[in-house]
Amino acid sequence: MNISKLKNISRRDKIKFKIRKKVKGTQEKPRLVVYRSLNHIYTQLIDDVNNKTLLYIASNAKNLQEQFKDCKGKISKSKIIGKITAEKALSNNIKTVVFDRNGYLYHGRVKAVADGAREAGLKI
Repeated sequence: MNISKLKNISRRDKIKFKIRKKVKGTQEKPRLVVYRSLNHIYTQLIDDVNNKTLLYIASNAKNLQEQFKDCKGKISKSKIIGKITAEKALSNNIKTVVFDRNGYLYHGRVKAVADGAREAGLKI
């Protein structure tokens, strides 16, 4: 990239570009992408070879609100989202994934998603 173009890009985007150069997802081993907003967390399993999203889970989905009744805080919701993502991936015969933290630090909610997925049996 050109230096003049990099001046207008945020720090997270620069990190994101560096990660995306190295991390690629396939049909057998898709990329687990985590996006976090202020209130919610979203996960996707992406096949980069065929440019397809295999699975999408969001914490603001209406069918998941019942599972969030007992949890307090965003980190516990993130862990549940990781478990749900892993369960649905395992039901689609996906056992291993490549983790893409999407430019965020591997800490807090992003780490909770990875830990929840590992606890449910997904290999990262």
